[in-house]
Amino acid sequence: MFRSLPLILTVCLALLPVPAMAADKLTVLLEWFVNPDHAPLVIAREKGYFADVGLDVELIPPADPAAPPRLVAAKQADIAIHYQPNLYLDHDAGLPLVRFGTLVETPLNTVMTLAGGPIKSLKDLKGKKVGFSVAGFEDAMLGAMLKSVGMSIADVELINVNFALSASLIAGQVDATVGGYRNFELTQMALEAHEGRAFYPEEHGVPIYDELIFVTHRDLLADDRLPRFLNAVEKGAIYLTNHPDESWQIFIKAYPDLDNPLNRQAFTDTLPRFAKRPAALDRGRYERLAVFMHDAGLIKTVPDIGDLAVELRQSPLL
Repeated sequence: MFRSLPLILTVCLALLPVPAMAADKLTVLLEWFVNPDHAPLVIAREKGYFADVGLDVELIPPADPAAPPRLVAAKQADIAIHYQPNLYLDHDAGLPLVRFGTLVETPLNTVMTLAGGPIKSLKDLKGKKVGFSVAGFEDAMLGAMLKSVGMSIADVELINVNFALSASLIAGQVDATVGGYRNFELTQMALEAHEGRAFYPEEHGVPIYDELIFVTHRDLLADDRLPRFLNAVEKGAIYLTNHPDESWQIFIKAYPDLDNPLNRQAFTDTLPRFAKRPAALDRGRYERLAVFMHDAGLIKTVPDIGDLAVELRQSPLL
């Protein structure tokens, strides 16, 4: 009997409740209010994929859309959703930000006109008014698109309409807009009985780029929370692809205020654009956009891509 005591003690200890390990917290600053562009993150959270890899992820909409990259650069948050073109501007300004993942892997930006209006091609923009929201990359994008048809930015009149892109176009204040998203503004206009026509930058002289990316502070690149985060986001993107209707129900259960025709269509239109391999880095894509931005005078030098974008090694156990 005495020989059996060690075995009995071992069994008893094994039956004792084991305290659960606390999940590692991770803050993700969104680039805008929650919308269908963030669906892989919402699915990863609601389906428990973040919890499965030991993460407690907080998705935080910004009070100021320009603030998230600066807050991450100041180490006041772990991750920010950012735009690939803006990352070059921040790097050029000296911010220690690095892309480590992709959320939306195609451009969403467009030049947009009314489908029933006089603008049938980019050449028809000569002498017309073009509304914009944010100067910088959008100006360079429009310039390249016009150059592809033998025109220049001097051939149009640029008008700052703030963020009223669709409204200014519908009201006739401008003949076209630059910066409207193909997965949002086009549907918004159609729902208001004003069909839009979109011209895509990647089909008119602008290098293909990632619309939305994940950035972090350079000092956090060795943090094992980041590959775990990407693993869960990847599972969210794949679930979305395989189960779009179920995913929509999960999404609106989490954010019932978004249950309307505009967001439903935006959800559907964005599905094929989510990165299915968010950790993967296409260096050629990043190099081509760097040259484009330098040639457009937006950045002083063409950066070494390794300084602003990395591909993290993911553990096979994740």
